[in-house]
Amino acid sequence: MDKIGIIFGGKSTEHEVSLVSAKSVAEALNKEKHEAVMIGITKEGDWMKFNGPLSMMTDGDWTSSAEPFPIEGLKDLDLVFPVMHGRFGEDGTIQGLFEMLAVPYAGCGVLASSLAMDKIACKQIFESCGLPTPAFQTVLCDELDDHMEEVLDRCEANLHYPIFVKPANTGSSVGISKVRTREEMKAGILEAARYDRRIVVENGVEALEVETGVIGNDHPKCAAVGSIQAVRDFYDYTAKYTEEAGTIIQVPAQLDEKIISQVKEMAVKAYRELDCAGCSRVDFLLDKNTGDLYINELNTIPGFTSLSMFPMIWNEAGVGFTELIDRIIDYGYERFEDSKLR
Repeated sequence: MDKIGIIFGGKSTEHEVSLVSAKSVAEALNKEKHEAVMIGITKEGDWMKFNGPLSMMTDGDWTSSAEPFPIEGLKDLDLVFPVMHGRFGEDGTIQGLFEMLAVPYAGCGVLASSLAMDKIACKQIFESCGLPTPAFQTVLCDELDDHMEEVLDRCEANLHYPIFVKPANTGSSVGISKVRTREEMKAGILEAARYDRRIVVENGVEALEVETGVIGNDHPKCAAVGSIQAVRDFYDYTAKYTEEAGTIIQVPAQLDEKIISQVKEMAVKAYRELDCAGCSRVDFLLDKNTGDLYINELNTIPGFTSLSMFPMIWNEAGVGFTELIDRIIDYGYERFEDSKLR
């Protein structure tokens, strides 16, 4: 029986979301084939082996049932499955550690993880390969002290309200603002600067959010397509992880087949262009006024919670949660065995 190290937590702002996703992955693991070894990283960056019941991961202090775990202990595992969202888990850093230790791991490699995590680099890749993405401006924090008014002028000259302001390297909509005036944009930029030194300021699109999932290595396959309509002003952190937020999720999405095909074609192209492997969720914006489809972002470690789109759209495609986790693990082994990657 393979020992699968499920790695969760971490120092990012999405620590708590990671706990919920990791618990779901551990519960879905095929117990006839795999043994889960739960490895948590505290907010301070300490590595711990969690020995308690899975319920404690979300209902209590998981560290009280954990013991120190040496990083070299990863070599004793057959494969590691990172379920960490945001910086230090989804951005290529921990994937680089796995590569250095020569440990097989599930999901995308260093390059895809780092590119997809950085919204500026990712949008530049999309533009370079002809994938439509909302127009944007890049703002650096060192511009803000002495050149804030020039930054605001530049953004207003090249974009139109409403505008989204985002830290370049966060997920789950952390630090994101939707703004409609110059003063709101200034406040949004200062808020985003709390999370990153690079900021994306982009055109807002009155849109239906559309998502699909891709799994595989050399021959990626698409899931069904789902849609999201947030009752709140946009699909923010609360809407993503709180049932009471009233988000309307449709799986499958009630869209024209032409749009469905376009979403899947663009998703696979983005997956290939970023050199993804294992799995990713690809998010789109369907303009309600023009019908134009824009690629928004690609998530290399999608959410695995009960409210997450990724397991829903794969279930709709006929792949249940346990089988989905099995496939992602198999793709991890396959990628590791590829001699070209060694």
